[in-house]
Amino acid sequence: MKEKLYTSIGLMSGTSMDGVDISIIQSDGQYQFYNILDEYFEYDVKLQAELIRLRNLVLGENDLFKYSKELGNLERKITVFHAEKINQILLKFKHKIDLIGFHGQTIFHEPQKKITKQLGDGKLLSQLLKIKVVYDFRQKDIENDGQGAPLTPIFHYLLSKIINKKFNTGFPIGFINIGGITNLTIIKSISSSFEDNIKAFDIGPGNCLIDDWVRKNSNKKLDENGNISKAGKIDQLITNQIIDNFNIHSYSKSLDVKDFDNSFARGLSFENGCSTITNFTGYLIAKGIENTGINSKIKYLISGGGRKNMALIDFIKDNLNKKNDYILDNIDKYGFNGDYIESQAFGYLAIRSFLNLPISFPSTTGCKKPSLGGKLIENF
Repeated sequence: MKEKLYTSIGLMSGTSMDGVDISIIQSDGQYQFYNILDEYFEYDVKLQAELIRLRNLVLGENDLFKYSKELGNLERKITVFHAEKINQILLKFKHKIDLIGFHGQTIFHEPQKKITKQLGDGKLLSQLLKIKVVYDFRQKDIENDGQGAPLTPIFHYLLSKIINKKFNTGFPIGFINIGGITNLTIIKSISSSFEDNIKAFDIGPGNCLIDDWVRKNSNKKLDENGNISKAGKIDQLITNQIIDNFNIHSYSKSLDVKDFDNSFARGLSFENGCSTITNFTGYLIAKGIENTGINSKIKYLISGGGRKNMALIDFIKDNLNKKNDYILDNIDKYGFNGDYIESQAFGYLAIRSFLNLPISFPSTTGCKKPSLGGKLIENF
């Protein structure tokens, strides 16, 4: 007998702080998944600038108190923005929504101190939309000694089964999400228990260093298709120096955009700086892929905005050990829009949270035991 299907809205505003991805999905929280609708809404210039400014100011837990009034005002603006865009979508989608998975905008994340702060008022969103909301997805995991990230692997696990059934991809299979930060999931098999067959971790920067360079040195927001990087040349001396001085030696901790900076490219031309930063990002992602320890033939399906940066994808391939047979492929070729995997995932995680099913595991976030999801609020 099939389990009940819930209709859920998933909301994701990533570390690039450029806007909100909204997805409507249906799922039983376990085995079934149907994607109904995906849309993207861009933040206006003023709101994005305010977000970036405050994120850069909040460098420690004391800053959360120091800027609490500004953060509170911004949280309300973000929540109202989400509500307005959902209302726009619901004018087209007339069916009942059971749940909203509200990730919010990460402003500070330090799991070692058991602190994670995503701007987004779940109570207000529920009140405005008259729908149950699940929010604050990461706190229970870090209270359980987890890193609070990545949270998408349980969704990747479901996608691997759907994709394998349709395209006969086989196992192991990997998922790489290149957002502001890059995370990786490996599914070894689906023949036995979930925890024995999945491994996930953050592996390096994604778009964060590139986007920051482009915004600070031009009127553009990103390096579209990697064209700026392609127009420049890698400064090999600087690249060698930064690689010597910076390597990720452990993948047991989640990463944040504040863990990286692109000051090493200061003094380079706009194009050469972009090329050098993109190559360094590709190098770190490649080393993270190699860290999985799986040297057999494996296909990685790439999602997130970074998959469109062809210069970055080429640099990842160039930096991978040629002895291993890695295949990097765009997830769009397999029936899923790579821009919306995370927003779909948070719709799915909202359903699992509602059903009291775990969303994170020792093999995905390092938590002591499988952890339940976000807070459920019905404020209407």
